[in-house]
Amino acid sequence: MKIKYNYVVIEGNIGAGKTTLATRISEQFNARLILEHFADNPFLPKFYSDPDKYSFPLELSFLASRYKQLKEELVPQDLFKAFTVADYYFMKSLVFAASTLKGDEYNLYRQIFYIIYGSLPKPDIFVYLHLSPDRLLQNIEKRGRNYEKSITKEYLQKIQDSYFTFFRQNQDNKYLVINIENIDFVTNESHYRKVVDAIFYDEYPNGMNTLIL
Repeated sequence: MKIKYNYVVIEGNIGAGKTTLATRISEQFNARLILEHFADNPFLPKFYSDPDKYSFPLELSFLASRYKQLKEELVPQDLFKAFTVADYYFMKSLVFAASTLKGDEYNLYRQIFYIIYGSLPKPDIFVYLHLSPDRLLQNIEKRGRNYEKSITKEYLQKIQDSYFTFFRQNQDNKYLVINIENIDFVTNESHYRKVVDAIFYDEYPNGMNTLIL
């Protein structure tokens, strides 16, 4: 079956399984894979240890690196790949900034974001993997990244709220919110197929569409 999307983004909170799902989809469908280079950010460990001091430089550095990567990797055509799948999109910058920045810093950041946002290609569909903060914390603990040990349930809830605020405020995009609380697409092949079928073989209008698997 021909894939109806040219550009698919897998989004979600920290620990939701974005990279795992995007990678599996790219392998199954021979898709071009774009993964975020978050581990290279020198401000990330500093931010988790002192958020008040490092939130603004962290968010600016992510804004610059995400724009640079997407501009370089999205624009060239790859004739040997069926479509493009990524484990993040540029809007992630505003989502996280909304939960970490305040007042004038956030207003300035928001202005810069929307100036840049319009120059990037838009995905055909945003897939958001939804998990409760408790489940996210379990996943974060399993992967054992030292700089993520200070992540709190409250911070994850803020991120989740920011995603849904963005979805509601930008209704011209197509969002598929998949509740994966009761499945494990990482280790269960039938669960993985359910997720893939929901993304590629069902039809959705613009705006926010929700699905419980």
